[in-house]
Amino acid sequence: MTYDTVVFDNDGVLVGRTRFDVLRDATRDAFEECGVEEPDPDDVERMTIGATPGSVGTVCQTYDLDPGSFWRTRDDVVSKAQQQEAREGRKTPYDDLNELQSLEVEMGIVSSNQQATVDFLVDHFDGFERFGAAYGREPTIHSLQLRKPNPHYIEQALGDLDAGNALFVGDNESDVRAAENAGIDSAFIRRPHRRDWELNVWPTWEIDRLSDLHDIVG
Repeated sequence: MTYDTVVFDNDGVLVGRTRFDVLRDATRDAFEECGVEEPDPDDVERMTIGATPGSVGTVCQTYDLDPGSFWRTRDDVVSKAQQQEAREGRKTPYDDLNELQSLEVEMGIVSSNQQATVDFLVDHFDGFERFGAAYGREPTIHSLQLRKPNPHYIEQALGDLDAGNALFVGDNESDVRAAENAGIDSAFIRRPHRRDWELNVWPTWEIDRLSDLHDIVG
């Protein structure tokens, strides 16, 4: 199989994941910025990971908050916390990122993280010069519906890169499903946090390191 384009998830694939406690603390800070000094810990957790338009609306109703305004604040505070993690060396690229420099294909990034976070990481770290497209979420509630496995941002990246035969590389089952929904092949990368993960989906490929792509891309 020969591919002319490879698109990557970011967190857990190109750069390390942000610790959950950092995301949770930032989400609690967002509640405080919106005037809620003691939010229910369960509501904080619901707004930290896996939020949906419905759950945002329900939580905001509890505290008499405007959902759109709250979510913009939440995404801004969480993004800034991740940027600080990168500045302080706790969120860094994987050591095999440089393997992509000699991969003779068009490359892009599609993340379910905030666009502001993706933009910062791409600008902050060396090794991202060859990525011709880099998509994250806009700071809107609607963007939650566009996260993977929705292929929306993958399709935007493929259009930007004028992709013919493309491959999507991710570390979550939603990445594999998003690739399927976009009509392209997928590679599941078994980073240390996924080494023993039992998949309920069937990626086209399974790899251990980015260097494995040299044998796959052709």
